[in-house]
Amino acid sequence: MNGNLEFQSDIQVEHPGIYLKIALEKLDMTQSELAIRTGVTAKHISTIINGEKSISASFAKKLEYALGIDSSYWIERQAAFDNYQVELGEENHISDDEIDVLASLKEITSYFVKRGFMQNNCGKSQKVLRLRKLLCVSDLTAIPKITYNAAYRAQVNTNAKIDPYVLFAWQKLCEKETENISVNGELNTELLRSKLNTIKNLMFEKIDVWTEKLQEIFAECGVAFAIVHNFKGAPVQGFIKKSENGKNILCMTIRNGRADSFWFTLFHEIGHLLNGDLSTRFVDFSSVVSDAEAKADEFAMNSLIPVEQYLKFTRFCDYHNECEIHTFAQSVNVPDFVVIGRLQKDELIDWSHFTKSIPRYKWCDD
Repeated sequence: MNGNLEFQSDIQVEHPGIYLKIALEKLDMTQSELAIRTGVTAKHISTIINGEKSISASFAKKLEYALGIDSSYWIERQAAFDNYQVELGEENHISDDEIDVLASLKEITSYFVKRGFMQNNCGKSQKVLRLRKLLCVSDLTAIPKITYNAAYRAQVNTNAKIDPYVLFAWQKLCEKETENISVNGELNTELLRSKLNTIKNLMFEKIDVWTEKLQEIFAECGVAFAIVHNFKGAPVQGFIKKSENGKNILCMTIRNGRADSFWFTLFHEIGHLLNGDLSTRFVDFSSVVSDAEAKADEFAMNSLIPVEQYLKFTRFCDYHNECEIHTFAQSVNVPDFVVIGRLQKDELIDWSHFTKSIPRYKWCDD
């Protein structure tokens, strides 16, 4: 580059002709002289400076010879301007339906901004364009037609409806939250199986300890683990997926806050990993009932409390007595809340019984 000229490397959206005009002024060179140096007509130079003509790659090279400014400088500015023009056109052709989708994604979009995954301070049309890029779709209304290769545990009841747009965006959030987590190669199911007791023991630890330890254990087994915020419309408690870059991810929420639910769901997701559902299961937005879900549930129940010991306890012991529950929990090496949650789930005790003995998890900023 010419020693008398300094150009910033950041790409602007103005037509590159503006920069060509500035360069000529700094070099005290006329348009006619540049035309001679580059072998084109003066009119050709004038149309570029006036923003009526683009700078081609071949002409950018000629400018490099004539002005001492790298051809990449001109090519980058032309590409930036062309892309800007396309985006301006896109903004003017966003349908009302996409604006409606934006409204349904308001809560999670705000969280994307909070986490730094998306810029703020822009109008609705620009938000649509930014969401398209973030969610990797050319039209937000196409989201319900996209099938995800993943397995997940959802809390489905009359009060928890699935919004395909929110669920899709939430799964993208999971990918963003785990993209910087380093893992030790591919999923190692044998190693993960050997870590089950270690994971169970973490239930006795403080939350700041087990959250860090879980991430370390899963990373060692080839899985990126994260606890992710949940949103209305995505009643998901746990989720596994092979991301687009090939990374295995496992994400959890603390949707209902109950410790027993969190740990059951975690072992449910581990069951999916060990059963090979990561590569074969497709998420169906209309249903979460399947053989794979039933097998994962069975794995979680038996991993937390061995089936024979549980049956013996419920048959011969007074499971309405909290002391009896505590003694049994100690014998199978789980906290009391795991046993209480199982008894409630099996409708052997009422959901209101011993609820004060079940810890609640929540986000610090909630």
